[in-house]
Amino acid sequence: MDRKKTARAVSAEGETLKGKPVSASRSEMAEVVLPATTNPLGKLLGGHVMHLVDVAAAITASRHSNSYVVTASVDYIDFRNPVSIGEIVILMSQVNRVFHTSMEVGVKVFSENALTGERKHTTTAYVTFVALDEFSKQPKTVAPLIIKTPEEKRRWKEAGERRKYRLAMRFKKRKREE
Repeated sequence: MDRKKTARAVSAEGETLKGKPVSASRSEMAEVVLPATTNPLGKLLGGHVMHLVDVAAAITASRHSNSYVVTASVDYIDFRNPVSIGEIVILMSQVNRVFHTSMEVGVKVFSENALTGERKHTTTAYVTFVALDEFSKQPKTVAPLIIKTPEEKRRWKEAGERRKYRLAMRFKKRKREE
């Protein structure tokens, strides 16, 4: 990938958008798991985890695009380990790839035992957002993503593969509905 070609984009209004590194919008969010968000077994509700994933990912997408964003799709969410009442749930999110008006954000969720400090990877998710113009509320061009590390390059490549699959499934669904 030629970084110089991807470091700038031109918006619909003709303004040049300078690329941003992944680190510029990477976010972390944490909260303690309380009884109101747990099931009868004392485990964090999956729906609440999904809500937190959407919030954490939206913060990252908004920081990268400097705009309002809306959730376009959740391609994947995998629950690996439960999160128990009293533990701290930690969400780490970063932009994996920018397309034109959309971007994929990856979110990793961890549980942390507040007494021992033990951390477990509990959930992984990929969420796509569309950036919206502040006034028209129409999709707007997003600044390109500058990738620097091998890990960022891997995530960038995998996001492209997920996008191909997502678009193919969307097209397939539309054909069935016709």
